[in-house]
Amino acid sequence: MTVDFAALYSSHLVELKRRADEALQRGGFDHLVIPSGTQHWQVFDDRDYPYAVNPQFKHWLPLTKLPYSWLVYTPGKKPQAIYYQPRDYWHVVPAAPSGWWVEHFDIHVIRKPEDAIALLPKDASRCAIVGEAPSTLGAFAPNNPEAVVNYLEYQRSYKTPYEVALMREAQKLAIKGHRAAEAAFRGGAGEFAIHMAYCAAVGQDANELPYGNIIALNEHGAVLHYTDLGQHAPTPLRSFLIDAGASFHGYAADITRTYAYDAASDFQQLIDAVDKAQTAMGQQVRDGVDYKQLHLDAALTLMGILRDFDVITCDAQSAVESGVSFAFFPHGVGHQLGLQVHDVAGFAASDRGGRIERPATAPALRLTRVLEPGMVVTIEPGLYFIDMLLEDAKAKGLGNQINWKRVDEFRPFGGIRIEDNVLCTTGEAENLTRPVFLSQAGAAA
Repeated sequence: MTVDFAALYSSHLVELKRRADEALQRGGFDHLVIPSGTQHWQVFDDRDYPYAVNPQFKHWLPLTKLPYSWLVYTPGKKPQAIYYQPRDYWHVVPAAPSGWWVEHFDIHVIRKPEDAIALLPKDASRCAIVGEAPSTLGAFAPNNPEAVVNYLEYQRSYKTPYEVALMREAQKLAIKGHRAAEAAFRGGAGEFAIHMAYCAAVGQDANELPYGNIIALNEHGAVLHYTDLGQHAPTPLRSFLIDAGASFHGYAADITRTYAYDAASDFQQLIDAVDKAQTAMGQQVRDGVDYKQLHLDAALTLMGILRDFDVITCDAQSAVESGVSFAFFPHGVGHQLGLQVHDVAGFAASDRGGRIERPATAPALRLTRVLEPGMVVTIEPGLYFIDMLLEDAKAKGLGNQINWKRVDEFRPFGGIRIEDNVLCTTGEAENLTRPVFLSQAGAAA
């Protein structure tokens, strides 16, 4: 089915204007000014870092490769897009403005960054300028007013139908990559080659992906953010953990899968148990559910799995209460997702600020809010065999709750993480990830 992005975008823009009107009123400003961001240069060098667009800018405009540009919104007026298109024979310059957004903006093309000054509002003091400090241009320095930013970031949690449609497309791209990566693993490729197979299938390089791919073979799966990419496959191949996403017009997918090379191994059975539990956790993404409780329930479930596999000697509740669970599940069960991989306002108490703290047993949790319709979250339980954390547990006197013989059997496999992206609705949770895996499997067959 063809998606009518133009119609969805039109409605999306109406909502953004409504939010901007409220944010400006709260902050006491007349204009919302959003710079797209600038290029950053390496110290003592003439090389630039990969450009990253201001998320607030790409919330309004589906443009991710347009530095030195500006969005200007004044309530009651057509928004302006100040579009930087330099005369440059060293690099490919942005194409002329086109796409489903152009009819909704007054567009001004500039050739030099400083040309924007004449097009910005006359009084910078009446502007809420939301961006990073290097975007300063003359009197227009980002001031990031707290009342404005708090409201805009909080509202970003509620995805419009347009945003959800873009995230669905990002899922399709990412899962093409996951399929190619698994095939490369099964074919005996090393981490770097698997990474390249992923990028080729997605059609995005490392600078375009929403985050650095985690491509981990064997014990490397015990490093939560492993990004070293070894050139050669280990012998023997035991396991493969891939945490990799894709971007579509600035919106992210964030997906993780784990595979055992030997489908008959105990490690594959452990993967299957985590996968089944993860599916059930995703179904708990419902309106009114406290995400903190979802995390605590996930920890109990995972410890129950370890007890079933004789990895711990105590019951699940005791493992959580004693802290031994942290040795095997040291991160949060997930986070918000959207314009950023770890999207903003995960701890916000309200759209006026405040903070909902993490539970003491979940120091790495990135989302503490109650779920509401429109939120998109990741659900990513994991079990790992991390030497440092296991040693810490032993040092705390928790070693008698761990079956060290069983741990030693699983150490060479590293760890397991399964991650889907899930939309909270007014009814049942909608898993954005798994149906695409199934459809692509059917297409391949």
